[in-house]
Parts: sequence; structure tokens; C-alpha cells
Amino acid sequence: MIGGVLKREDRALPALSVKKHGGVDIPLIAVAVILSAFGLLFIYSASSYSAGVQLGDAFHYVKTQGIALALGLFAMLGLSFVNVEKIKKATVPLYIIGLILLSLVFLPVIGVESYGAKRWLNLGFFTIQPSEYAKFFMVMMISLIASKTDMSKFRGVIAVLLAGGAVCVLLILEPNMSITMCAVAVIFIMLFASGARIKHLVFLIIPVLIGAVVLILVEPYRMQRLLAFLDPWQSPLEEGYQLIQSYYALGSGGLFGVGLFNSRQKYLFLPFAESDFILSVIGEETGLVGVAVVMTLFLVIAIRGIKIARRASDRYSCYLATGITAVTTVQALLNVAVVCGAVPPTGLPLPFVSAGGSSLVAYLGAIGVLLSISKNSLPYVRVDTFSGEDAGAVKHPKRKFSIR
Repeated sequence: MIGGVLKREDRALPALSVKKHGGVDIPLIAVAVILSAFGLLFIYSASSYSAGVQLGDAFHYVKTQGIALALGLFAMLGLSFVNVEKIKKATVPLYIIGLILLSLVFLPVIGVESYGAKRWLNLGFFTIQPSEYAKFFMVMMISLIASKTDMSKFRGVIAVLLAGGAVCVLLILEPNMSITMCAVAVIFIMLFASGARIKHLVFLIIPVLIGAVVLILVEPYRMQRLLAFLDPWQSPLEEGYQLIQSYYALGSGGLFGVGLFNSRQKYLFLPFAESDFILSVIGEETGLVGVAVVMTLFLVIAIRGIKIARRASDRYSCYLATGITAVTTVQALLNVAVVCGAVPPTGLPLPFVSAGGSSLVAYLGAIGVLLSISKNSLPYVRVDTFSGEDAGAVKHPKRKFSIR
């Protein structure tokens, strides 16, 4: 105060508070662990009979999934302590490794073929499915490109398409139509999130739709699946069989289900009950309520992932969190759509829940990366209360206060 005149700097300032975003995201960890434990429970329920009859061990799938769960939790914990900058530096090498692993499945010695598809690598004591890791490496590469490129320009879009397209080509050659569809959807989501123009995205949709039609027409089994999807009762013992059995499981479950471990479809009626169609068993035993709980948990992951992306400290972290969230959400939605008959049947595991060690380790590791991004997010200054002239001064960038 000078000469009885109150200077602007001496007036009461609006209350300011610092909101800290960094820290461990407990809800995200809790949901990932709950879904994984939920999956372990229903893998036993869905596979105990078939594993006992076919493999002589009712706990076969539970044991392998339990080992994967332990490895996945270790990966989640370890990656949560890795700084995002180190992850960023490892992006290009990991992306190249992902392409190499996808290519190795075509080798006759190390590549494993099952049901006409080459999707696994035999590493001696265990097998891995490279596509489960390659899609996350693809997300890392797209994040790196988008963080260094003006995505409003079409050349930025082309760079992203080249990185994602290389992965998609190798996936479709396996063939793995389901993961390819998931990857394409994630690419478009990341293009939109990184600032690509709508007209560019619309322009790209046309060749993508044409390509999807061509892929269906060139492979007779895909056309048969499409026809079976439109009317599964036309071939109830062949292409339509699996979808019909899924309908029976979900329909008999009703609102509250027939009870835990009381599924009838798991007695060799529903193929792949412990993996791609595990949600059908969940719906049969716990009803619509159980399915709603599972979907709510995935909704929590989506919400937490979006919040982590919004609060990320840099563009790379933002796009990476967006991509990880998109992969998880899109694959979960596609799995639900397949089980309910909303899209043609295709082999696509339910993240965290379906039997499959590669999938579980990959998704828990991705959660660890999200936790790392969350821990490294920056705090921000927030105005909690202000009024009158001070309020206008805070809103106007040219008016300054000296904060002591």
C-alpha cells in the first residue's frame, strides 16, 4: 500500500490450489487384478471337464493361466516404475521386434499351426502369440510418430498408416482377421485423437471397407462364417454351431444365471468355452448381472485410461495411453459382439479374462505402462474461489498479479 492507495498486488487474491495428478492409480490396478482373478475362476469352470477328458488334468488351463498371471503382475509392477522417456526410447526397437516375431510364425520349425492359422511361436517349454504384443508395439510406434508430426497434414496420416499397415499385413497373412480388425480400429482412433482431419479419415474409410469385402470374398471360410452369422440355423452343425451354442448359454443364464460351476454348455457343447467364448459361460452361470459387472469393469478401465491420457505430461504419453485404452476397449467390445451374435464369429479373446498366457501378460504389462504415465503426469494450478474484479483479472491474460 502506498499513500493509502491499495495496489492491485495487495488485494485479496483468489485461492489457488495445486492438484497433483501423479501417483499410483489404485482403481486401475484393482480392476485389472479383479478381471484377471475373475478370469482364472471362470477358466476353471469352463475348462475343467474338457481338460480332464482331453488332457487328463482338469486344472491344465488354470495352471498355465496362473503362471501367466504371476508373470503379468510382475510385468505390470516392473513397467510401472519405468520412466516414460525410457519407454519412448525403446519404441523403435520394440516395434521392429514385433514385426520380426510376427514374421517368424511362418517358419516351419518354430511356427505353430492350429486350425489352419499360424499365430504361435514354439519356444520349447512354452508357446507365445506374437500378435498380442505386436499390437501394443504398434501403438507405441504410432504414438512416437504422432508426437513428432503435424497430424493435420496428410503426410502425418500416411506415416501412421505405414507403421500400422505393416503390422496389419502380417496379421492378415497368419490369417488373423479378428486382431486385424481390432488393429485397424485402434489406428483410426489414434489418428482422430492425435488431430488428424475428419476429411482425411473419411477418405481412408472407403479403401478400408473395400479391403474388408475383398478379404471376405477371397477366403471361402470367411464367407461361410458371414452367412452363418446372418442365419446360424442354416448350418446348425457346422459354421453356425458355435454361435447357436453361445445363444443357448446366454439364454439359459437369464438374469442371475444357473449358478457358479453349473454351466451345461461347458460339457463339450460350446467350443473354446475357456477362451474366445468364456463370456458365454459367465453369462450362463451368473446371468445378465454377471456380464454387466464384467462390462462395468472394462468401462472403468476405459475411463481411467482416458483420464490418464488427458493428464499426461507430454504428447507421446498422451497418445500411448489413448492407444492402450483403445486396444483394451475395442477388443473387449468385439469379443462381446461376437458372443452375442452382433458381428460374425471370429477368434478374439476377452482381455484379462480368456485363457491365454500371451494375452494376459501383454495386457497386464500395458496396464503397467498406464500406471507409469499416471505417476509421471504433471500437477496443475487450479483456481478454487474468486469473485469480482479479481475474477476478471484471472481470466484476462494481460492482467497480472504477484503471487507471494
